[in-house]
Amino acid sequence: MFFHLTFLLALPIIHAAAVPNPHDSHDDNHSHDVRQSLPSNWYQARDHPVHNLFKRAPGDGVNYAPVGTAAWSAAFPRAFPDPNALPADWVNALNAAVAAGKIPNIPTSTNTPQTNPVYPPGFNPNSPQVCSATYKCRIPGDIWDSPNGVFASSFDDGPSPTTPTLVQFLGTNNVSTTHFMIGVNILAYPSQFLSAFDAGNDIAVHTWTHPYMTTLSNLDVLGQLGWTMLLIHNSTGGRVPRYWRPPYGDSDMRVFGLDTVVWNQDTSDWSAPNPGVIQDSLTRFLTGPKTPGHGSRTRDYTDHGNRVH
Repeated sequence: MFFHLTFLLALPIIHAAAVPNPHDSHDDNHSHDVRQSLPSNWYQARDHPVHNLFKRAPGDGVNYAPVGTAAWSAAFPRAFPDPNALPADWVNALNAAVAAGKIPNIPTSTNTPQTNPVYPPGFNPNSPQVCSATYKCRIPGDIWDSPNGVFASSFDDGPSPTTPTLVQFLGTNNVSTTHFMIGVNILAYPSQFLSAFDAGNDIAVHTWTHPYMTTLSNLDVLGQLGWTMLLIHNSTGGRVPRYWRPPYGDSDMRVFGLDTVVWNQDTSDWSAPNPGVIQDSLTRFLTGPKTPGHGSRTRDYTDHGNRVH
């Protein structure tokens, strides 16, 4: 599904929930202009037309609702977005894009736990028609590698209770990173979200509820990306994120949007609770070949709840 910004520009303006709040610190003056782990600023330029989709009317005399308040969270789904409850204008724009041939007609995959998504007979996941990242097919323009000799870190699935510990550790070591955030986790841990944002790290989209994206319908994909973009926009003084990472690296020619960031090194911390195992994994690829550069991912949580791996 080609959810490029050219498609998103067809969507209507969505007004942020707003209340008078002259002391909101997450405004346009908050500095996030230094390049971090991503190839450019994590948000779209202020003059990019995509802002017409999200910003409130100019000069209305109010600021965004403070992050963590009831007014801030009221408009957002609490679980998997209901495709029947999406804004009608979003759906109309999607239908128009389908009718115009802008959405590739590839069937959804099916997924069984502990296995890769499977496409129907006749659809090769490594073919140019499908090009599934799950099967290591690389769509032109997607980001897998960092430049030669460069290590690019990223953390998925946050925010979580341990996010401030991670942010403090990175700051102490003068390291910037990219946080690929899940929408429902931002709702659940707003102060932890702000700790990452206020530290000047990059914020990117990791969908609303972390599904296998190629298994979803067009409407479901629209909800997963759109609501997450809107929540980040409303929580960062109006910044529209430009990068996303598909959960499990599951994307294809039907499901990708924004600028897609995958990875070429996985710490596998999700399967190895022993920090020593994770450290050994990191050491192996950090001391290995530097061409291409290392683009790694680590999870922003721990099952133990008392340390960040």
